[in-house]
This record gives sequence, C-alpha cells and structure tokens, in this order.
Amino acid sequence: MSHIVEIKTEVRDETAISAACQRLKLDAPTQGTVKLFSDSATGVIVKLPGWRYPAVFDTQSGQARFDNFEGRWGEQGQLDRFLQGYAVERTKIEARKKGHTVTEQSQADGSIKLTVSVGGAA
Repeated sequence: MSHIVEIKTEVRDETAISAACQRLKLDAPTQGTVKLFSDSATGVIVKLPGWRYPAVFDTQSGQARFDNFEGRWGEQGQLDRFLQGYAVERTKIEARKKGHTVTEQSQADGSIKLTVSVGGAA
C-alpha cells in the first residue's frame, strides 16, 4: 500500500541536523549565537554554501532564523536543499527506531522518494 505525504519541516533534532550536514558535505553544525545582518540568533548554526550569514535553528521551537536578503546574500535553494536533507535523515532515524527499513531514491526533478518497509520487510 502506498501513501503520499507532504511535510512542513520543523528542525528539532540535532542528530538529524548533523546527518543532513554530512549528507550535503557541509561543515559540522555548531551551537551558539551568531550575528545576522541587523540581529543575532541563538541555536544550532549551519553554514550554507555561498551564504553570507549562517542559518540558525532553534530546536525547541523548530524554527529557522536566517538573513539571505531575499537571495542576494544566499541562494534560497541551498536552505531548501538542507531542509530536504534534514527531513530525509529525520525520517530515516525515526523509521529505524521502530524497526523499519528505509530505501531512498533520487528523482529527476530533485525530489527524493523514501520507501519505509514496516517491520523491516523488503
């Protein structure tokens, strides 16, 4: 049986953040406070390629803070790519905790198809 799921990503899991960074070959995330253009943000800091300022994730609220000046200081696609990687890694972590297996397949349009086999059955 197949199900299609759409997910609004809240970034709350530091293990999945680290896994997403590894997946995308980004620097390891750090914890702290950084200055954005006219403000500062505290949380898990992720440096995205080509971004002037990092993205900062508050794992308590699940929200991201960043300043890419509407794409002038960082391409939105880089953040979207990170969020996709985070969602994939988080899904895999949770499925495996429940004893399920996960297969991953990249699609031509850039999306990722995950198949979760309940109980580990292939």
